Amino acid sequence: MNQQYKNVLVPVDGSKATANLLKRAIEVAKENHAHLDILNVLEVNQFNQTYGGAVSGDVVFKLTENTEEQLHEMEQTARDAGLDDVDIHIRFGNPKPIIANEFPADHNTDVIVIASTGLSAVERIIMGSVTSFVSRNAKCDVLIVKLPKDAKK
Repeated sequence: MNQQYKNVLVPVDGSKATANLLKRAIEVAKENHAHLDILNVLEVNQFNQTYGGAVSGDVVFKLTENTEEQLHEMEQTARDAGLDDVDIHIRFGNPKPIIANEFPADHNTDVIVIASTGLSAVERIIMGSVTSFVSRNAKCDVLIVKLPKDAKK
């Protein structure tokens, strides 16, 4: 088999879909003997809107700390599954351009493994699906993982 992918990106958000998505990304990385990047994008503006005003540094710090713990658990899951070449990343900003373009450009991503959607129909209308944006705008391959109905949210 020709090695198709060297750098696999899996963006995660901590939703129920994450476990299934991570499992599929690990499979893709193992099949290709590839490096796996696990990325969580924290959208600070979202918290500003939710909590009415600027979010304090303490809230951002705690959120970052919690996210880092989750990412370390995911990294361990990947290592336990037999992957040695795994990195975790946290970025701040709008997930759409970060996942579709900025992160892949910085890390030579060959394929993005992303869930079909974690949003409700209303959220998709209001915010638009990150997945559809990534699939339209990424310069690398995008593998959209269809998740069981109960795995969403």
